[in-house]
Amino acid sequence: GLERPEGDFCPICTLAIPFPMDRYSSINVCCMKRLCKGCVMAAKKRGMFDCPFCRTPYSNNNAAMVAMFQVRVGKKDPEAIAQLGYKHYHGGGNLGLRIDIRKAIELWKEAAELGSVKALYNLGISYEN
Repeated sequence: GLERPEGDFCPICTLAIPFPMDRYSSINVCCMKRLCKGCVMAAKKRGMFDCPFCRTPYSNNNAAMVAMFQVRVGKKDPEAIAQLGYKHYHGGGNLGLRIDIRKAIELWKEAAELGSVKALYNLGISYEN
């Protein structure tokens, strides 16, 4: 019970990401990996301005970011499906997605069936509210 799940560790340096994780890490849309800010900063210092994990160039274009999400969702990536559901539930903001709670719940159900614990948590919270 005291071990942290695999997603709580940076896949590059393999160190545990400190809490709160959203403050000390970021999720890259291209590969749906949560990377610690230290690895991202180290990559930028070395002159690498692409994703440090998969080497995909970053995009500031909302349509390209949504397309990257769709590619990961099409490959049945449970983390991508859960994250897309989160964006639909809370509004995509910078992705241009509108709030669509029904779509979010559908996506979370699919992600939960594929094994996403985060999606199960979000489903529970959404049903509670």
